[in-house]
Amino acid sequence: MEVDKKEETASDSSEQVVNPWEVSAKDGGKIDYDKLIDQFGCQRLDESLIDRVHRLTSRQPHVFLRRGVFFAHRDFNEVLDEYERGDKFYLYTGRGPSSEALHLGHLIPFMFTKYLQEAFKVPLVIQLTDDEKCMWKNLSVEESQRLARENAKDIIACGFDVTKTFIFSDFDYVGGAFYKNMVKVAKCVTLNKAMGIFGFSGEDHIGKLSFPPVQAVPSFPSSFPHLFPGNDKLRCLIPCAIDQDPYFRMTRDVAPRLGYSKPALIESSFFPALQAKNGKMSASDPNSAIYVTDTAKDIKNKINRYAFSGGQDSIEKHREIGANLEVDIPVKYLSFFLEDDTELEHIKKEYGEGRMLTGEVKKRLTEVLTEMVERHRMARAAVTDEMVDAFMAVRPLPTMFE
Repeated sequence: MEVDKKEETASDSSEQVVNPWEVSAKDGGKIDYDKLIDQFGCQRLDESLIDRVHRLTSRQPHVFLRRGVFFAHRDFNEVLDEYERGDKFYLYTGRGPSSEALHLGHLIPFMFTKYLQEAFKVPLVIQLTDDEKCMWKNLSVEESQRLARENAKDIIACGFDVTKTFIFSDFDYVGGAFYKNMVKVAKCVTLNKAMGIFGFSGEDHIGKLSFPPVQAVPSFPSSFPHLFPGNDKLRCLIPCAIDQDPYFRMTRDVAPRLGYSKPALIESSFFPALQAKNGKMSASDPNSAIYVTDTAKDIKNKINRYAFSGGQDSIEKHREIGANLEVDIPVKYLSFFLEDDTELEHIKKEYGEGRMLTGEVKKRLTEVLTEMVERHRMARAAVTDEMVDAFMAVRPLPTMFE
């Protein structure tokens, strides 16, 4: 069973810890993604799969695929096999609404999911886990619900198609067929199994123990009878960061026992903090992240003051040996968000060989992120409450596979 992998490594926190609530490496170092693939039992996303995506969609693969941001998968090859035979699938991703504003790391799964939706012409469900954040972040029910709705506006601003997308909050939607699936999943997972997968302890309240089935069952089409009536075998593909993998290892173990297909996953690495201190950005440290609410001045200041540089201590030394691109945050951020492959390679070559200085790289990054954040801000300003209601309305999506 797939969950056994995690149980073997759940207590092995001597080097790195990666789970839905904590991401850390030994002595504040880098996350070892090769080791993570081995520990979790997923597969490396290789060039042959990326080439298949290109061929099947007749679209250039997304920059996150081309540059290895999404680097691991579970059964993505099977989803492509089925799609090539004419069988459709649906997408499922989500957001835990714990803050008013999203940072750039939060946008990555939604940017990529939008590409998948458009490229494959498939429907999408987006779960807002306001119940989870109420329990983990000690927020009130009302505040969690408010944040879910605010975060929905940022998600909609990414450009999703309302005729193919259903956004739901757990507090509003859980019940009926969805709840029946939750109970079925819960009966299949013992307390020992849950503690092994998620690291729960006797000090955790029982609300935390009860949550994993809530995130599991959007993987099953019968949880959405208004969308997929009588289509219980429809395959689900989940784009997410790899720290969410424990939920879906559990789900994949349970699914065949309930008569459902195992969900497939395509998983991303973490978007690093500006200071490069550990595996990913932290919403608790505003200077570790660029937020979609930051002004142009904020962005410039954060990049210049906090973005960790791989450049050398002096211009002379930098000209001589060049920058260390492995640790340079501006280059890493450009690898995520600079669309032009040729320009990115030019920057890497010139900077790595000392002909381009840190200030020049930071200036280009500031331009890229300022334009991106301003574009998002304008799109979000256009999202009305009526648009949020439309995305969250429980309704059929008659043209979802067209």
